[in-house]
Amino acid sequence: MKEQRSVELLAPARNLETGIEAIRHGADAVYIGASRFGARAAAGNSVEDISALVRFAHTYWARVFVTVNTILEDAELKETEKLIWELYGAGVDAILVQDMAVLRMNLPPIALHASTQMDVRTVEKVRFLAGCGFSRVVLARELSLDQIREIHDACPDVELECFVHGALCVSYSGQCYASQCCFGRSANRGECAQFCRLPFDLVDSEGKVAVRQKHLLSLKDMNRMDYLEQMMDAGVVSMKIEGRLKETGYVKNVVAAYSTRLNEIIRGRDDLRRASTGVCTYSFAPDVRKSFNRQFTGYFIDGKRHDDHNIDTPKAVGMPMGQVLRHGPGWMDVSSVEPFHNGDGICFSGIDGTLRGYRVNRVDGRRIFLHSSQEELRSGRPVVQAGTTVFRNSDTEFDRMLAKESADRKIHVSVSISEIRDGYVLEMTDSDGVSVIVETHTEKQDARTPQDANIRNQLGKLGNTCFKATLLDVRLQGERFIPSSLLADMRRQAVAELENKRIQDVVPLEVGKRTQSVQYPKRELSYLGNVMNHEARAFYLEHGVERVGWAYEKQPVHGAPVMFCRHCVRYALGWCPKHQKAQTQYREPFFLRSSDGREFQLSFDCRNCQMTVLEP
Repeated sequence: MKEQRSVELLAPARNLETGIEAIRHGADAVYIGASRFGARAAAGNSVEDISALVRFAHTYWARVFVTVNTILEDAELKETEKLIWELYGAGVDAILVQDMAVLRMNLPPIALHASTQMDVRTVEKVRFLAGCGFSRVVLARELSLDQIREIHDACPDVELECFVHGALCVSYSGQCYASQCCFGRSANRGECAQFCRLPFDLVDSEGKVAVRQKHLLSLKDMNRMDYLEQMMDAGVVSMKIEGRLKETGYVKNVVAAYSTRLNEIIRGRDDLRRASTGVCTYSFAPDVRKSFNRQFTGYFIDGKRHDDHNIDTPKAVGMPMGQVLRHGPGWMDVSSVEPFHNGDGICFSGIDGTLRGYRVNRVDGRRIFLHSSQEELRSGRPVVQAGTTVFRNSDTEFDRMLAKESADRKIHVSVSISEIRDGYVLEMTDSDGVSVIVETHTEKQDARTPQDANIRNQLGKLGNTCFKATLLDVRLQGERFIPSSLLADMRRQAVAELENKRIQDVVPLEVGKRTQSVQYPKRELSYLGNVMNHEARAFYLEHGVERVGWAYEKQPVHGAPVMFCRHCVRYALGWCPKHQKAQTQYREPFFLRSSDGREFQLSFDCRNCQMTVLEP
C-alpha cells in the first residue's frame, strides 16, 4: 500500500455551537475568531469557548485554528501576544496570521499559518513564509490548478490550504482598500463594509452611461465540489469553506456535502485518508444549492475565465427549480421536479429586469400562490413571463430539518469483559487502536439464568457519547450475575478514560523552523505590504527590504488603486479585446459611479488579465 497523505476539510465557525456542529457534520478542522484581531470583527469568541471547542474537536482528532489575522496597531501588540499565549494554553492547534509583527513577539511553540490576507500567489513568497516559520499557507483564491501544482512542486514541505466554497472577494484578499477609502472601515482589520456588493453605473470617458445600477463587482459564490480530487492531486492538503459569519444551518449542510464527497473520492484511493476520525450519519440529504448562495462559479481553478459574476443581485438566489409555465394575479405554475412548500422563498427576474422575491403562501400541485403586494393585485399587471426561471432561496422544510439534530459522528469501539481473580475487567478499544482497561474488584455471583444479553445490552449503551459499539465480547467463566449498575459504572468510566486518552494522544502540529537568512522577494514595499506598526516594519527591514511604506490605513495614498481584481468588468460585459475581440461604442477610460456620485476609474492590464479600481 502507498503511503497515505492526510487531507483535511476545514470549516468556519462563528461561535462554539457552530464549531461543534461543523465537527459533528464531518469537518476535520475548524477555524474560529478570538475576542479580537480576527478578519471578521463580528465573529469574536472567548478563550473559554474556544477551549471547549478544542476539547470536543480533539476527541475526534480534529483541529482548531484561530484567526489572529488583522493588521495591528502598535498599541495592540502586547495584547495580541498575551492572546496568543492564552490560545496556546487553551490547546489551539494553530493561529492564522497576517501581520509580520507577530513573528517578533515572544511566541509559544504553536504552529503558524499564513492567512489568505497575506496575498500568497507565488513560489517566492511561499518560500519566504516557510523560512519565516510558517508551516502552512492559505493561497489566493484566484490561482489555477497549474499554479497550485507549481507552488507545491517547488515547496513540497509547506502545507497548502485553498478555499473550495463560499463567498468570493472580487479583489485579491489583503489587497482591497475600497472599504477603508469610502467608509473608514478596513478590510485588513476585519471591518469590511462590502463595497463590492453595491450597485454602480458604468460610465465612459464621455460621460455616457453604459450600464445603469448593476452590481458590477459582485461575484457568484465559489463551488469547487467537482475539483476536489484534482486539487488534492495538485498538492492541496486543506480544503477550506468560507463563512465565519454564516448561520449554523449553512455550515451543517455545506460541511456535510463536502465531507460526503471527500469520502467518496477517498474510497477509490489508497494514498489518501481523512485527517480526523469518526463516522458521520445524517438525517438529511446534503445539498449546497439549498443553502445561501449567489449561484456558483469554479473561479479560475481550471485556468479559464468563467461567468463568475451576477450583476442582478448580491443577495441569495438559491436553487433553480424550473420555468414558469402559466401565471396570473398572485399565482404561477412552475415546471419543478421538487415540490414547493408553504413559506418557501422564491425569486425570479421580473418583466422589468429587476430581481423579485416572494414568499409562497400556498401550494396546489405545480401551482404556487404568492404573498403579493396589494398594488400588484390591484393593477392586475403581470410581473413575470412564461419561460422565466424560478429559484428557491429559502426551503422551509430543509431549514426545519437543519434546525434539529441533523448529524451524529461516532468513533467505533470494541468492548470486551472478562474475569480476573477477584472481579472483572472491561477493555474498550477504538478504531484508531486507542485502548483503556477498567477493573472492578467485587465478589462474583453465579447466575441461574443466561446473562449474556443483559451484559451486552448494558455495555453497548453508548448513545449520548462519541462512541458506538460495533463489537461486544463477553468472556466469562460460566453464567455470572453482574449488577446492571456495576456494568453501567464500568462502561461510564471506560468512556471517560477513552475520551481523555484520545485527547491526550493528539499530536501537536509541527512548528515551522525559522531561517534567519531568508530574504523577502522584493527590495521595496509600498502600502500594499499592509505594514501598520513599527515591529512589522522592523521585521521587513531585517529581511532585506530597503524601503517600507506604511499601510493605506495608516497613511492613505491618494489616487492609488484600492482594488486589484482577477475579475474583469470588460470581460463580463463581452468587451474584452484579448479574449473576445469585441467592439463597443463606449470609449475608455471607464468609471464606476457609486450612488453618492463618486467615480472610480478602472484600469486594465490585459497582459496579466488584471483589473484595478482607482481611488476617486
